[in-house]
Amino acid sequence: MTARSSDWKPLDFEGLKTGSLRDRPSKVALDDFGMAWIPGESFAAFLDKLPRILASEQLRLAAGAFATAVEAGRTVILGMGAHPIKVGLNPILVDAIERGLLSGLALNGAGIIHDVEVALAGKTSEDVAAHLDGGTFGTARETAEFIHGAVASAYRKGSIGLGKAVGLRLIEENAPYAQLSVLAAAARRDIPVTVHVAVGTDIIHMHPAMDGAATGALSHLDFKLFCRLVTTLKEGVFINLGSAVILPEVFLKAVSVARNMGFPLEGLTTINMDFQRQYRTQANVVERPTMRTGTGIALIGHHEIMLPLLIAAVLERLSKESRP
Repeated sequence: MTARSSDWKPLDFEGLKTGSLRDRPSKVALDDFGMAWIPGESFAAFLDKLPRILASEQLRLAAGAFATAVEAGRTVILGMGAHPIKVGLNPILVDAIERGLLSGLALNGAGIIHDVEVALAGKTSEDVAAHLDGGTFGTARETAEFIHGAVASAYRKGSIGLGKAVGLRLIEENAPYAQLSVLAAAARRDIPVTVHVAVGTDIIHMHPAMDGAATGALSHLDFKLFCRLVTTLKEGVFINLGSAVILPEVFLKAVSVARNMGFPLEGLTTINMDFQRQYRTQANVVERPTMRTGTGIALIGHHEIMLPLLIAAVLERLSKESRP
């Protein structure tokens, strides 16, 4: 029979066994604490004074793996969605390409749209809510005509993928702001840039010039090129920047292809960068590809802060290593 609440008496703690705080293992000690940055000190000093705990330690780990891969001539691939372009990161991405920090890039379909709009007009990111009600959302003529023209030309030639086709066309047509285009920068440096399209997800798929066969063929060629890049990721780095679905799925399949064909990926470091932890990015980027063979890192925060911070930390490390 269950006792009534009035029968219960508080537990007497008199016999509780205690131990010493000094003997107890602890997760955090003074050596892990950060220090106040003093105005006028260097960026290197700022990084060194961050706490050696959680995200700041993960940032150091990511920057170290990135810098080590660059220094050793190993592969560093940046996969990204369109949002990094929309928050103004193109100048930093172009600079990273020009400095030789990246071996290859992979974008989703929206990525080339925003990159092209920046190159053509110096602006991008449509106000969807303002235009959807009137049926004008996604109907910008120049964006679609430029990309579909590049696709049609490359499809006829049959030798290059979607990313290179658009990048080369931006250079050939002398786009007004091509110096700020990630695609054009990659084409100038002859760095592989692949584009992975999900049909129906992008505004240019609504336009009459859309050729599904041509787009699919070029994007499939890019997938095979991406798989080739992934086969070289032993002791290299893959970064997923702001793609919640497409790039994590593409990367996982490419990892499977590489291992199926006998390419070792030991020592791989993966870095996922996004606003929040999500199942697909955590599983397909951070955990599964590195299981038992590498290191997975999650850096959570706004792209417009976190990517410049990571790239600056990498450049600082490379600069320090090159000093006599």
